[in-house]
Amino acid sequence: MKAKEICLPESPTTNTTSVTITEYFKQQSARTEQWLDRLLPAATEAPATIHEAMRYSIFAGGKRLRPTLVIATGEVFGAPEQALLPTACALEMIHTYSLIHDDLPAMDNDDLRRGRPTNHKVFGEAMAVLAGDALLTQAFITLANLEGVSAETKVCVIAEVAEAAGTVKALIGGQVLDIQNEGQAISAEGLDAIHRAKTGALIRCCVRVGAILGGASDGDLQAFTTYAEKAGLAFQVADDVLDATATSEELGKTAGKDEASQKATYVALYGIESARQRAAQLCQEAIAAVQETGHLTSRLEDIARFIIERKN
Repeated sequence: MKAKEICLPESPTTNTTSVTITEYFKQQSARTEQWLDRLLPAATEAPATIHEAMRYSIFAGGKRLRPTLVIATGEVFGAPEQALLPTACALEMIHTYSLIHDDLPAMDNDDLRRGRPTNHKVFGEAMAVLAGDALLTQAFITLANLEGVSAETKVCVIAEVAEAAGTVKALIGGQVLDIQNEGQAISAEGLDAIHRAKTGALIRCCVRVGAILGGASDGDLQAFTTYAEKAGLAFQVADDVLDATATSEELGKTAGKDEASQKATYVALYGIESARQRAAQLCQEAIAAVQETGHLTSRLEDIARFIIERKN
């Protein structure tokens, strides 16, 4: 049976701006990279090799989705830039560390990331492990040095990030579940549990810390959390579809790797078309969650649409 067509709601005319979502991503990527360059040790700082390896992966390109989510949410609530941008960078450091480690031979064993040889292919496995460790550590150094917010807010942000990067319904725990379920039959609930942790926890954190830095109310924080949870799951569903349908050149990483590795994916569970419809439904629910708050959320709505419409 053909899946039901789901139409995504248009952004309200009161929320539109002259900057397209593509331009917005470019603007926030540029801001993020300026701050990353400032926050990371220079490539010439001793020991130089580790700093070269950290910068190799950080500045390899990518969508900068996670820092853009931090910024876009923070803008809704008027968060101060001197805290917002370093926090966005810290989340990108953690995301990049996870990619470096995911690509290692002991994990996904991949040779290509963001269109370039993976970190361990350039610097060796030992240095790649250390580069990932160093980026995770640098993220928390960055958060500890936040300016422009109260000590209480800083502690809340650090706690949010630490929890999202951990093992309980979080990044590392999700990776563990992903490895353990390779080649295994899995239910829809089990697959959601993997990706709410492995992918979704960090995306959820990005939105929450942006809101916290801006002093969002408890009610608004809950609504924006719902947005993030739906968008995070939609991202992974869309990612599984892309892995099955796009080329390595389009993706900037090895296409078809999930199937070859017998990964538990939404495409394997639902098929391509039904997976696309699930992503669209999640996107719709994410948008509805923030629209109901009455805040100016057009950027976050556009990001939710981008998540399922992207080509890599």
